[in-house]
Amino acid sequence: MVSKSSSRTVCILGGTGFVGRQIAGQLVQRGYSVRIPTRNRERARALLVLPGVELVTADVHDETVLLRLLAGADAAINLVGILNEKGHDGSGFRKVHVELVEKLVRACQENRVPHLLQMSALKANAESGPSHYLRSKGAGERTLKNLAGDDLRYTIFQPSVIFGPDDSFINRFANLLRILPVLPLARPKARFAPVFVADVADAFCAALKNHGAYDRTLQLYGPEDYSLQEIVVEIARILNLKRLIVGLPDILSRTQAWIFDYLIPGKIFTLDNYRSMAVASVGTENGLAALGLTATSMRVVVPRYLNSGDQQRLLSKFRRKRGR
Repeated sequence: MVSKSSSRTVCILGGTGFVGRQIAGQLVQRGYSVRIPTRNRERARALLVLPGVELVTADVHDETVLLRLLAGADAAINLVGILNEKGHDGSGFRKVHVELVEKLVRACQENRVPHLLQMSALKANAESGPSHYLRSKGAGERTLKNLAGDDLRYTIFQPSVIFGPDDSFINRFANLLRILPVLPLARPKARFAPVFVADVADAFCAALKNHGAYDRTLQLYGPEDYSLQEIVVEIARILNLKRLIVGLPDILSRTQAWIFDYLIPGKIFTLDNYRSMAVASVGTENGLAALGLTATSMRVVVPRYLNSGDQQRLLSKFRRKRGR
């Protein structure tokens, strides 16, 4: 059962994930109580060391459960998202990125929650997105804007790829480089402006009760943009590994995606991922600056955690040095 919340309670859907854990830590430091639903309480037990965090075993796709979770909340944050679906028709993406948003908006309105902060993605577009992922993210944004009404304020964040200790981007390529002498790289020219996870967490926290962030869509990206091949080459350099990184032409990139999508379990790289990478994940107006924050360079942070066995300790040390 959900305990009675204070006037400074934030409910974080997706709070047990990579970004959610950082936001939860930041909110606790700022004096908020944090309510986090999870399907598996045991897997999220590490969050219980944070004072003021309440883990609730719950299925957020159940609308009656959402109503109970948001009772008395000061704000809601929705970080729930998937990069791949079990099938190939987009229904999995729509369930998570659109239908859940509809349920969440209704639950916020029923409970008079004044502010909903929504995680989207750079280049999300319901009509012209090249992938199910980007179209569904765009449809989720549109749904929120259309349903919010006059009493629910919203803030939508569109990050580029997010890096930091325990990420699934930099660390995945680092692990591949450690074991493969030759790395065939699909979509080597795809462009990203990687954003530090601590900066993303700071942006969410700064937007809470910030009227200047109400009813706005804020892009979040780092100070530099890179091709995927440049990122992987830099990872190899940081790890002091001599590797042959072979950028695949488009037809072979698509073939690799098809093989991984249909023939290899695990969905590590799919045709939908391939299509998402057709558009550059770079921004035009950085929401970090709009919130009074400075974007952190990947070159500053990545060498520290790739060469450290204790990534969370290193991130905490980095944040303390920045006064956060």
